Amino acid sequence: MNEFPAESFRILVVDDSQSILEIVRSTLDHYGFQVMTAESGERALEILENEGLPHLALVDINMPMGMDGLELCDRILQFCDLPIIMLTAVEETSTIVEAIDRYAEDYMNKPVKSGELLARVRRVLRSIGNFAYPLAQFVQVDDNLSVNFAKQTAVVQGEEVGLTPTEAKLLYILMRQKGKVVSTDFMLRRLWPADSDFADEDRLRVYVHRLRSKIERKKGGTRYVVSKRRKGYSFLPDKT
Repeated sequence: MNEFPAESFRILVVDDSQSILEIVRSTLDHYGFQVMTAESGERALEILENEGLPHLALVDINMPMGMDGLELCDRILQFCDLPIIMLTAVEETSTIVEAIDRYAEDYMNKPVKSGELLARVRRVLRSIGNFAYPLAQFVQVDDNLSVNFAKQTAVVQGEEVGLTPTEAKLLYILMRQKGKVVSTDFMLRRLWPADSDFADEDRLRVYVHRLRSKIERKKGGTRYVVSKRRKGYSFLPDKT
């Protein structure tokens, strides 16, 4: 595929097999991706806290020592909407279905094949899109706002503000589509993918209001989250 800016994407690979980590790292390195690796779910969470989020994570389902892949995905997706590809040697259909329904954009069977890996990574990144801001421990929006998604905090005009996991995930979804209208239906599906009874527009409005009250709370502050009547919401940091 031409004109794919691999060098602009950071990918986290999580697997308890050093050989798998090396195979995946060398393949992605070869095509220009920035690659971080973790041999456990616990180490992956440390990387997210210290180095910031990647654009994509590849996560092994079955890691018997410590948290497994599904638990790690559950932890990550509480505070952001990071796209995930599951790596699996598991042949149980129910486990794969659960992984895709609840957590993953795609999955790959082991042993990993380089051509298939590259194709699936590119497909997911193209469908999700690049994050609108440089990813770091603190994502800098402008002079008044930066966000640490892993620690669920924002710095608003120099003051640290705590975010709930849902507020952080909501902000991530909006920031990923900076300047675009994100539909209400899309936001509900991404915020609460496994609980359609819990997801409704009234509940979303409550969380949007709470998020606004935290990141726009200073008098004269930037209006970041803009409602688009009957359409959804936009993240417009350049608007006042």
